[in-house]
Amino acid sequence: MIPLLFCAVLATVAQAAVEPSRIGFVNADRVMRESAPALRVQKKIEKEFEKRDQELQRVAKQLQTMQDNLEKNSVTMAEPDRRARDREFNDLNRDFQRRRREYLEDRNQRQNEEMAGVLDRANRAIRQVAEAEKFDLIIQEAVYFNPRLDITDKVIKALTDTTAVSSSK
Repeated sequence: MIPLLFCAVLATVAQAAVEPSRIGFVNADRVMRESAPALRVQKKIEKEFEKRDQELQRVAKQLQTMQDNLEKNSVTMAEPDRRARDREFNDLNRDFQRRRREYLEDRNQRQNEEMAGVLDRANRAIRQVAEAEKFDLIIQEAVYFNPRLDITDKVIKALTDTTAVSSSK
C-alpha cells in the first residue's frame, strides 16, 4: 500500500516537473505612473490642490522679494526699521513653511487614498491577465527579470480597458 502511494506521489511530482511553469513580471511602479486611472488620479489631485499651490507660489515670490529688498537696502536702513523688516520676513517665512508642510501632508494623504483604488484595480487587472494567459506566478518586485517575462504593458492595457468599460456604463 505504501509503495503504491509513494509511486502515485512520485508520478504527480514528476508530472509537475515536466509541465513548464509560466512566470510573468509586472513593473508596479510603471503601472501606477502610466496607466490611465493613475494619470486621471494625478490630474484630479493637481486640480484639487491647484489653488493652494498657487497661493504658496505667490507667498514664495513675496518672500523672495522681501529677502532681495532686505539684502539690497539693509545697509542704508535704520537699525529699528531693519529689525522690524527682518522680523516681518521671519514671521512670513515661518508661516509659509508651516503652510507648505500642511499642503504636502494633505496632498500626499489624498494621493495615497486615491492611488489605493488604482492599486486595487491594477491587482484585479494582473489577475485577469494571469488567468487569461494561464500564468502560474506573477512577480511584482525583482532584482532582475528577463524582459520576455514582462507583462506590464498587457496589465496597463487591461487596466485601461476595464476602466473604459466601467466608466462608459
